[in-house]
Amino acid sequence: MVETPSPKQVAGEAAAAHVQSGMILGLGTGSTVAFFLEALAARIQAEALEVCGVPTSLQTAEKAQQLGIPLTTLEKNPVLDLVVDGADEVDKHFRLIKGGGGALLREKIVAASAAEVLIIVGAGKMVKRLGTTFLLPVEIMPYGYLSTRDRVAKLGQCSPFVRITEAGEPFVTDNGNFILDCRFEEGIKNPEAMHATLSQIPGVAEVGLFLNLCHQVIEGGEDGEAILHQRKS
Repeated sequence: MVETPSPKQVAGEAAAAHVQSGMILGLGTGSTVAFFLEALAARIQAEALEVCGVPTSLQTAEKAQQLGIPLTTLEKNPVLDLVVDGADEVDKHFRLIKGGGGALLREKIVAASAAEVLIIVGAGKMVKRLGTTFLLPVEIMPYGYLSTRDRVAKLGQCSPFVRITEAGEPFVTDNGNFILDCRFEEGIKNPEAMHATLSQIPGVAEVGLFLNLCHQVIEGGEDGEAILHQRKS
């Protein structure tokens, strides 16, 4: 009996089929992207596919190197053909919450540099309202981080918590910053307004709301099928 692949694997493998030889890619971060990287590496081996990737994290860079995926930088290739990345939540307007892996700042820089952004998700990531199933990550500077946390709390719309490691220390991003995970009891009613408000708080480096950056979503199903959702222009 053949075992049905996980929804994340289904999405990751389906995304690899969208890559064409000659593309400069943005390589996202996370468990779903890991399946994409493995499928991409297999295509490189089998088809002599010629691609280069800009990794969004040290973790992704390491895995890509292990798989033999050539890497480049935004300095050498400031315009990307396609970004493939995961998301923690996606709504019907193709707005995203990202940052569960702590790479949101680099992920947003890379996504903003691409002609097309393809998001891959497993089951349960498509939501009616952002912030209902996942906390909103906000990357903040370490300097005065508790003051930044308190300013976010004073907005009165969410409860922010400094992300802590198993060792009891603040989680540190690849950029040397900390993460606030913000709980919205009823979800985020106006993502655009919330993004603008949080971005104005001193000490905030980036907000895990990705607005008007996603063009397509591949959703892996429990039945082993991949569903492609395309944003209407």
